[in-house]
Amino acid sequence: MNGIPRVKATCEATAVIDQLRQNHGELMFHQSGGCCDGSSPMCYPKGEFIVGSSDVWLGEIAGCDFYMARDQFEFWQHTELTIDVTPGRGASFSLEIPLGVRFVTKSRIFTHEETQNLTETRAGDVVIQAA
Repeated sequence: MNGIPRVKATCEATAVIDQLRQNHGELMFHQSGGCCDGSSPMCYPKGEFIVGSSDVWLGEIAGCDFYMARDQFEFWQHTELTIDVTPGRGASFSLEIPLGVRFVTKSRIFTHEETQNLTETRAGDVVIQAA
């Protein structure tokens, strides 16, 4: 599965993910669609958040699967997501909150050339073709 990744993490976010993995085991992310803390990347123990056919797999960050709701992906499919951390507590159930930091999503629009070589996405086992 080659191509330009749709989601990546900063070094600072990766360090927090590594710390959380030591305490909680395997992890996964889901970009929330607006409940509680706006649209934020939420970190859960792998399997705690049930992923369904309406969730799109965007790739991995620091060895963790990263998902987003399909309807949200329709708006963000041409956008590179960079997951970072910032000091402060979010109003969510994400695992990093007790550490006094929260994950945030930074974004930029892919260039036309980049959109021709993006990593494939999946909903379940079905590959989704970008529009």
